[in-house]
Amino acid sequence: TQENVLQRVLQLPVVSSTCQTLQRKYSSTKESHPLMASVCEVYERGVQGAGALAMWGMEPVVRRLEPQCESAVAVANNLACRGLDHLEEKIPALQYPVDK
Repeated sequence: TQENVLQRVLQLPVVSSTCQTLQRKYSSTKESHPLMASVCEVYERGVQGAGALAMWGMEPVVRRLEPQCESAVAVANNLACRGLDHLEEKIPALQYPVDK
Protein backbone atom coordinates (compact mmCIF):
# COMPACT_ATOMS: atom_id res chain seq x y z
CA THR A 1 0.00 0.00 0.00
CA GLN A 2 1.13 3.50 -0.76
CA GLU A 3 1.84 5.96 2.03
CA ASN A 4 -0.59 8.84 2.40
CA VAL A 5 1.18 12.15 2.99
CA LEU A 6 -1.76 13.64 4.89
CA GLN A 7 -1.83 10.71 7.32
CA ARG A 8 1.92 11.00 7.79
CA VAL A 9 1.69 14.73 8.54
CA LEU A 10 -1.13 14.18 11.03
CA GLN A 11 0.97 11.52 12.79
CA LEU A 12 3.93 13.83 13.31
CA PRO A 13 4.18 14.45 17.07
CA VAL A 14 4.33 18.23 16.65
CA VAL A 15 1.18 18.23 14.50
CA SER A 16 -0.82 15.71 16.54
CA SER A 17 0.01 17.41 19.86
CA THR A 18 -0.92 20.81 18.40
CA CYS A 19 -4.26 19.43 17.20
CA GLN A 20 -4.93 17.89 20.61
CA THR A 21 -4.10 21.16 22.37
CA LEU A 22 -6.38 23.13 20.06
CA GLN A 23 -9.20 20.62 20.57
CA ARG A 24 -8.86 20.84 24.36
CA LYS A 25 -8.86 24.67 24.25
CA TYR A 26 -11.88 24.73 21.96
CA SER A 27 -13.80 22.30 24.18
CA SER A 28 -12.95 24.12 27.40
CA THR A 29 -13.94 27.47 25.86
CA LYS A 30 -17.30 26.02 24.81
CA GLU A 31 -17.83 24.56 28.29
CA SER A 32 -17.00 27.75 30.18
CA HIS A 33 -18.84 30.25 27.96
CA PRO A 34 -22.46 29.27 27.17
CA LEU A 35 -22.93 32.05 24.61
CA MET A 36 -19.75 31.02 22.82
CA ALA A 37 -20.93 27.40 22.91
CA SER A 38 -24.16 28.25 21.10
CA VAL A 39 -22.28 30.29 18.47
CA CYS A 40 -19.79 27.44 17.99
CA GLU A 41 -22.58 24.89 17.59
CA VAL A 42 -24.25 26.99 14.89
CA TYR A 43 -20.89 27.37 13.15
CA GLU A 44 -20.17 23.62 13.41
CA ARG A 45 -23.54 22.73 11.88
CA GLY A 46 -22.93 25.22 9.08
CA VAL A 47 -19.51 23.78 8.32
CA GLN A 48 -20.89 20.23 8.32
CA GLY A 49 -23.71 21.24 6.00
CA ALA A 50 -21.38 23.10 3.65
CA GLY A 51 -19.00 20.14 3.58
CA ALA A 52 -21.80 17.72 2.79
CA LEU A 53 -23.11 20.01 0.07
CA ALA A 54 -19.65 20.39 -1.46
CA MET A 55 -19.13 16.62 -1.45
CA TRP A 56 -22.53 16.06 -3.06
CA GLY A 57 -21.82 18.68 -5.72
CA MET A 58 -18.33 17.39 -6.50
CA GLU A 59 -19.22 13.69 -6.60
CA PRO A 60 -20.17 13.60 -10.32
CA VAL A 61 -17.03 15.52 -11.27
CA VAL A 62 -14.79 13.30 -9.17
CA ARG A 63 -16.41 10.17 -10.54
CA ARG A 64 -15.85 11.35 -14.10
CA LEU A 65 -12.24 12.47 -13.56
CA GLU A 66 -11.18 9.67 -11.25
CA PRO A 67 -9.62 7.36 -13.86
CA GLN A 68 -7.47 10.16 -15.30
CA CYS A 69 -6.55 11.71 -11.95
CA GLU A 70 -5.69 8.56 -10.05
CA SER A 71 -2.14 8.30 -11.37
CA ALA A 72 -1.55 12.06 -11.05
CA VAL A 73 -2.65 11.94 -7.41
CA ALA A 74 -0.36 8.98 -6.78
CA VAL A 75 2.60 10.84 -8.29
CA ALA A 76 1.82 14.00 -6.29
CA ASN A 77 1.46 11.96 -3.09
CA ASN A 78 4.77 10.20 -3.74
CA LEU A 79 6.54 13.53 -4.30
CA ALA A 80 4.97 14.98 -1.16
CA CYS A 81 6.08 11.94 0.87
CA ARG A 82 9.65 12.36 -0.38
CA GLY A 83 9.50 16.05 0.54
CA LEU A 84 8.24 15.11 4.00
CA ASP A 85 11.10 12.61 4.36
CA HIS A 86 13.51 15.47 3.63
CA LEU A 87 11.79 17.80 6.14
CA GLU A 88 11.82 15.15 8.85
CA GLU A 89 15.53 14.63 8.25
CA LYS A 90 16.37 18.35 8.31
CA ILE A 91 13.99 19.42 11.12
CA PRO A 92 14.21 16.99 14.04
CA ALA A 93 11.78 19.16 16.07
CA LEU A 94 8.94 17.68 14.01
CA GLN A 95 9.39 14.49 16.01
CA TYR A 96 8.63 16.17 19.36
CA PRO A 97 5.33 17.28 20.85
CA VAL A 98 4.66 21.00 20.78
CA ASP A 99 5.41 21.43 24.50
CA LYS A 100 8.98 20.27 23.99
